[in-house]
Amino acid sequence: MKQNNFFAVDLGATSGRTILGSLDEGKLELRELTRFPNHLIQTGGHFFWDIYALYNEIINGLKVVAKEGIHIESIGIDTWGVDFVCIGKDGQLLANPFSYRDPHTEGAMDDYFNIIPREKVYEITGIQFMNFNSLFQLHAMRRHNSSALAAADKILFTPDALSYMLTGQMVTEYTIASTSQMLDPRTKRFDPQLLNVVGVSEQQFGRFVFPGEKVGELTPEIQKMTGLGAIPVIAVAGHDTGSAVAAVPADNEKFAYLSSGTWSLMGIEVKDAIIDKNSFENNFTNEGGVEGTTRFLKNICGMWLLERCRAEWKAQGHDYGYGELIEAALAVPAFPSLINPDAPCFANPPQMIEAIRGYCNQTKQYTPQTYGELTRCIFESLALRYRQVFGFLKEMAPMPIEKLHVIGGGSKNNLLNQFTANAVGVPVLAGPSECTAIGNIMLQAKANGLVNDIAEMRRVIAAGINLPVFNPENPSEWETGYKKYLSVYREDI
Repeated sequence: MKQNNFFAVDLGATSGRTILGSLDEGKLELRELTRFPNHLIQTGGHFFWDIYALYNEIINGLKVVAKEGIHIESIGIDTWGVDFVCIGKDGQLLANPFSYRDPHTEGAMDDYFNIIPREKVYEITGIQFMNFNSLFQLHAMRRHNSSALAAADKILFTPDALSYMLTGQMVTEYTIASTSQMLDPRTKRFDPQLLNVVGVSEQQFGRFVFPGEKVGELTPEIQKMTGLGAIPVIAVAGHDTGSAVAAVPADNEKFAYLSSGTWSLMGIEVKDAIIDKNSFENNFTNEGGVEGTTRFLKNICGMWLLERCRAEWKAQGHDYGYGELIEAALAVPAFPSLINPDAPCFANPPQMIEAIRGYCNQTKQYTPQTYGELTRCIFESLALRYRQVFGFLKEMAPMPIEKLHVIGGGSKNNLLNQFTANAVGVPVLAGPSECTAIGNIMLQAKANGLVNDIAEMRRVIAAGINLPVFNPENPSEWETGYKKYLSVYREDI
């Protein structure tokens, strides 16, 4: 069997990569070709993504492939969710897209609910309410008389816009569209009632495609620029979490996953969306998965907390590495200070350390002072928040949950993995850390007929890695910690 090579573009909110995935005799190997920052552009009181810079970085990665004489079977692109680009009637991009962190959506969600009530929006979409969801971005743009939206002939989500720039073909990939809060997971189409409120129609989006379908081929212009031929671009799971979950090396359906990075996303994979009073009250989301599955999950604040603290310490002249932080955290007592990581005060504070201390002050706890105390507070609070969400999942899941797969960059944090196992009370399997790129590549391999389905994808992935297992420890201590967490849990700070 010949070696088959695939080109993956994996774009996150702070950085991006192009990756070569090689599948040979059922063994997958990854090689990072290029890595680059993804800078927010702040101008005119708004935050935008530089879509042209991202496109240029993809071209640079393809040039590396051509220079080295590597034959690639296809290209796949995954990105963060919800953001989109407006395209004019002449096919040109009308403006750089807003970032989901832009403040223009403040108040848009509540204003939208004056037209269609919150309960009705959730009944239709089953999507977790977040003010930056595409539906509320569009509503904000309309309220603010956006010239780009007014002139938009087409609206393309970020991975689809980049695919369009490579191929000239406009598509709407299902998993990325499912993050928008405009799609009905039962019909797998946009809901016209929701779209009508923001003044757009389904015809303004590209043709619907599902993971594994072909978008198009590199345009003659791109072929000339890169030195490559008419390479197909495949619609993988365009939402990076969709590609990541496709790479969970599970051997049956009785698992939950935790995609751990800047955000933590905890959920299960189910056949049908779960939309009921319980999921509404606990603000769970139903996003599209591969092969018609649904990713039933909840967004949780992740390593954003610690990364913001690290940036502040660095500005003070202390560039603490993770090893140093973990050692310091282990040197202080357990559970002196706990926070709700998803409290509004942690969304984007001017100073994260002061936000954590302020939360502890308001809840009459010990105020963490040292970097070790702050790190331990963050790790224990995240683990206990995971337990809280895991409990909701167990109540709503149509099957028992026997293990938790932690995937993504956070899976390399052994201390947090152990804390998580202690908190949730089931074994935690850690890895792969490169799950998004792996899922992207394996979906391309499936499109090329090298694997038959997601079950075979997962067998190939599992065969190529060793998964560390963290078993629960100190159950009584963590039960006491959880009771304290619930006593100081606040959503209004």
